[in-house]
Amino acid sequence: MAGDQKGKAKAEQLKGKVKETMGRATGNESMEAKGRAEGAKGDARQAKEKAKDAFKH
Repeated sequence: MAGDQKGKAKAEQLKGKVKETMGRATGNESMEAKGRAEGAKGDARQAKEKAKDAFKH
């Protein structure tokens, strides 16, 4: 389960980075902002999973 959540976090981070980059390249500020938000969501999910791992060990 934890590995699945870590994978989702990485996927969200990557997807957000792609959106942010595409938004910046095309001048689409909305897409860029959505990408940053999605990346931040992935960062938060990853931090949560790391915290869970720290308490397990």
